[in-house]
Amino acid sequence: MNTRQTSRLRRITTIAAGLAAAAMMLSGCLYAVIPEGQEPRPSSTNAPDTDGVSADLLPFYDQTLEWTSCERGGASFDCTYVTAPLDWENPADGEIELSVVRHQAPGAPMGSLLTNPGGPGGSGRDFILDSMTYAVGDDLIQNYDVIGFDPRGVGDSTAVRCFDAAGMDAYLYDIPAAPRGTTEWEDELTQRNQEFADACEANSDGILPFITTVNSARDMDLIRAVLGDSQLNYLGYSYGTFLGATYAELYPEKAGRLVLDGAIDPAVSGLEVGTTQALGFESALRAYMQNCLDSGSCPFNGTVDEAMADLGALLAAVDRTPLENGDGRMLGADSLMTAIIVTLYSQDTWSVLTQGLDAALQGDPSVAFYLADAYNAREDGVYLDNSSEAFRAYNCMDYPVEDDEAAEDAAEAKIADGAPTVAPYWSGPDSCEVWPYPPTGARGEIHAEGAGPILVVGTTNDPATPYEWSVSLAEQLDEGVLITRVGEGHTGYNKGNICVDDAVVAFFLDGAVPEADVTCE
Repeated sequence: MNTRQTSRLRRITTIAAGLAAAAMMLSGCLYAVIPEGQEPRPSSTNAPDTDGVSADLLPFYDQTLEWTSCERGGASFDCTYVTAPLDWENPADGEIELSVVRHQAPGAPMGSLLTNPGGPGGSGRDFILDSMTYAVGDDLIQNYDVIGFDPRGVGDSTAVRCFDAAGMDAYLYDIPAAPRGTTEWEDELTQRNQEFADACEANSDGILPFITTVNSARDMDLIRAVLGDSQLNYLGYSYGTFLGATYAELYPEKAGRLVLDGAIDPAVSGLEVGTTQALGFESALRAYMQNCLDSGSCPFNGTVDEAMADLGALLAAVDRTPLENGDGRMLGADSLMTAIIVTLYSQDTWSVLTQGLDAALQGDPSVAFYLADAYNAREDGVYLDNSSEAFRAYNCMDYPVEDDEAAEDAAEAKIADGAPTVAPYWSGPDSCEVWPYPPTGARGEIHAEGAGPILVVGTTNDPATPYEWSVSLAEQLDEGVLITRVGEGHTGYNKGNICVDDAVVAFFLDGAVPEADVTCE
């Protein structure tokens, strides 16, 4: 076994998972409310769209949904389950359930708008139930039936299950006994990954080989059809851009109005993903540090370079001598790095990072643990979802095996040079090396020929999905249009930039396609 391989970046695909978990848990849930003076429409079910469906899939596409009321935070929603094939290639071989939530437009809807918050592994159901206004904005709420769903393997759908809470604590937070970078350290982490993979296989009821983005895109077409829509309208963030682009490639004739915000480049390898993300987070961290120094209340001083060196010294000190939290957990450098990274998704949470670093410098790890727990969806010792398990399941099946030692060495050198603060804590044994099933995914350009215009939104200093990926995806798509948000943070729509918001809303409401790429300062 080549334990060097996750220099293919243990964090590589964990980072994009944080849109819903990080932004919402740190900023506070923004509950959707029905606009004042308007009553919700009575729950309704449209006839499914079965046009062109093969006989073996017709029982799935022709199912009738049974909706139940599921209020949350004063807003009225409908909830249901959609039955999907476990294996789309062999639909008679078993079934899974997909959990779907709907908020109906106050008046006559333009259709359904499916959403995905990112991940893989983010709960689309909770994204809409807990934060619909944040997710899609008021204009779209007024005009579309807004749909959230938990993809296969996630949350309230037929889900990947691995460790209990104590096991997840050990897996995510325990500090290896051996020194970082040694063979013993790698062996210890590989054994931990093996135990995790074994638990996932034992507790997931045979679904692991079918937890793929291609299968999830096929599920999304099923959801579209049973909702009675002839075309898919879709707003996907972060990993959700890969899901949406995959859908457009598989079903171009069914692709309606798609907006892909914070794009993943489907053509780059896992090794390239991890390398680019490391550089992106270092860049965002430097932007944070400049802001911190300018604030007059920063726990660091001097130039940005000097402050970054001091932050590196803090990480190294915690790596040598972890800090004990009030609940007995020990804060090491990996958990502190997770705490740092989670705040870089949004400039709104930079002040919390300052609090956490100031406290850690004084020997108090409590704020850092609060941040790391927010990323891992952990609260009071309980894990609120299975995002960590699901995201590993998807990525281990989606990303092809890479075994190019020279390329790995070059990537590590690039990270060490371009991301010196992040680099020491970025690499480690790959959990996918010991996954029970070989990957079935492939990396390559997505053109979505025949799908019509697709908007791709990219933010110039997005750390999780670097801007260059949005540029690349927009260029790959036959009719991709790039909307650039100049700024910090992860994703661009509904983040306070009127130019971006206007372009997205006009596309969804009027079908207005910019004549050329748009840059929004």
